Amino acid sequence: LVQVVEFGGDSVQAGGSLRLSCVASGDTHSDYCMAWFRQAPGKEREGLAAVYSGGGGPYYTTSVNGRFTASRDSTKNTLFLQMDSLKPDDTAMYYCAATASGPNWCRQYWVRADRYVSWGQGTQVTVSS
Repeated sequence: LVQVVEFGGDSVQAGGSLRLSCVASGDTHSDYCMAWFRQAPGKEREGLAAVYSGGGGPYYTTSVNGRFTASRDSTKNTLFLQMDSLKPDDTAMYYCAATASGPNWCRQYWVRADRYVSWGQGTQVTVSS
């Protein structure tokens, strides 16, 4: 089982940037899909981006493509989310998640939050206007 912990959330002004980090531990020798999600109050959890540990992605949701960039440091089992041009609508709790998978599942179904086994505790991002 792969476990994850995320950090890096903060309060920033609109137009600013933040970089979130997610560190995986446990059974990282097996391949897994690792993703970023967010959830704002009163809204559903939204998939943002994902990568496959065996070498695939990043995959993005269209709403953040161009502003958010996911990258992975495989030597440190760490997934990053660089967020630029932040808007007040980006205010949310940001979560990292991981689940064992093959490359095709990660590429096609990474946005399925209900299929992830491991979740971090979340890190809060607040963007003020």
